[in-house]
Amino acid sequence: MTQKHVKVKNHINGEWLDESNGHYVPLCNPSTGAVIGEVPISSADTARQAVAAAAVAFPAWSATPLPKRMNYLFALHQAMKDNLEDLAQSIAVDQAKHISEARGEVGRVIEIVQMACSIPALIQGETLQGIASNINGRVIKAPLGVFCGVAPFNFPALVFGWFIPFAIGTGNTFVYKPSTESPLFMQKMMAILVDIGLPKGVVNVIHGEKETVEGWYDDPNVAGVCLVGSSPTARAIAEGCGRHGKKTMLLGGAKNFLLAMEDAPMDLLIENVIASGYGSAGQRCLAVSNIAVVPEIHDEFVERLIDAARAVKVGDAMNPDVFMGPVISAKARDRISNYIEIGVDEGANLVLDGRNPAMPKANADGFFVAPTVFTGVTPDMRIAKEEIFGPVLSVLKVGCINTGLATLNAHELGNGACIFTQNAYYIEKFIAEANVGMVGVNVGICAPHPYLPFGGIKGSLVGNNKVQGKDGVDFFTQNKVATIRTVDPAGQVPTAGVANGAVRSCVAS
Repeated sequence: MTQKHVKVKNHINGEWLDESNGHYVPLCNPSTGAVIGEVPISSADTARQAVAAAAVAFPAWSATPLPKRMNYLFALHQAMKDNLEDLAQSIAVDQAKHISEARGEVGRVIEIVQMACSIPALIQGETLQGIASNINGRVIKAPLGVFCGVAPFNFPALVFGWFIPFAIGTGNTFVYKPSTESPLFMQKMMAILVDIGLPKGVVNVIHGEKETVEGWYDDPNVAGVCLVGSSPTARAIAEGCGRHGKKTMLLGGAKNFLLAMEDAPMDLLIENVIASGYGSAGQRCLAVSNIAVVPEIHDEFVERLIDAARAVKVGDAMNPDVFMGPVISAKARDRISNYIEIGVDEGANLVLDGRNPAMPKANADGFFVAPTVFTGVTPDMRIAKEEIFGPVLSVLKVGCINTGLATLNAHELGNGACIFTQNAYYIEKFIAEANVGMVGVNVGICAPHPYLPFGGIKGSLVGNNKVQGKDGVDFFTQNKVATIRTVDPAGQVPTAGVANGAVRSCVAS
């Protein structure tokens, strides 16, 4: 089926707009390598225009009664359910996430929006009675203004869900920059927001690179910036925003560990390693990358892992019969292939090489890397230390739970880690001592439910603000404190100009 050529547009203040500077880059289908559209690289002026529109919309939107704001989220929730397949197809085309996983991503965002519909319960303030005679204190959770967000290519729907429903539900307005490599989901999502009647300027979408958003740092209309991306990018945004006192929510890179103990349920372990390491072609922030295995099961695990990885069917993301689609771009494919060469040069054992897999003619120009496995990996190797972001697994042999924990805790990143065991002592020790933000037990992907916060620690999180759940509500609000003295009109001498009759009438009654 031929993909219609798409000209991606910005959406500012209720209007779909071409980029005024005329600068566009090609949009490719990673499954075929074909150019399927063009994406604007917006100027800093365009970014400022979007922020200005959001700033104009903020006063009226923040003053909109909370139940009415929730009605928009309810409508969004229903519209996403009604359009799930169309939204998933857009992800499978430009991001090349396998169609089944694309459906799962959209389904998770629907759950996140559902959770955001509970904002009225989470935004309630606090009252302290009797601070002094007739004096009470009150804490109000108030919106701040305009927030801006930058999304990566790998989860175009999920990151929308982490940012926008919480931001607008709490009364803020938003400017969102999707990845230029996967913009189609947000084109459809913005159309849905228009269809449900969201007031113009509340959500605005622009496209571009880092230069597009650098003007946000000193824009007085911007209250804060959100990012899911690499750790270096997160640090750069933190520095830029920090100079101007802006809030930031910045999720960075990952190098996730899985520790397999001697009593690990082997069938479940292999199934989860394959799903975690090769699902989405390894392009997940919670994909397992380093697998630490104790000697008792090391050889059996490696043998079964290689057999299972060889059986993974790689192909077009739109083909329901395959398990794993391509990586996002030719550049990503080449970078991953280079890391495989680095692993060989470092002395690791390349027991399964996924470079240059044979593909059908229709996908011969796609950006494919098949499942890859290294054994004999040591913690000092680059393939064990650096984020490859592709379908490459490194197996490390560790002596026991203590050496396994020491290995993962020594890594500078701390996004997620999982343990496979049936031993309660191991489980509790791992939960207590694994120095990561998200822990999994007998699961390959330790993604928290939307009710709970999502985010790492150490180099995987710049600052301390995480996404979704109550953390998302807290980030997009500020605590406004009121000190209130109440005065009994009956005990006061009325001053000139006061409607004395009304006061006396009230007292007399």
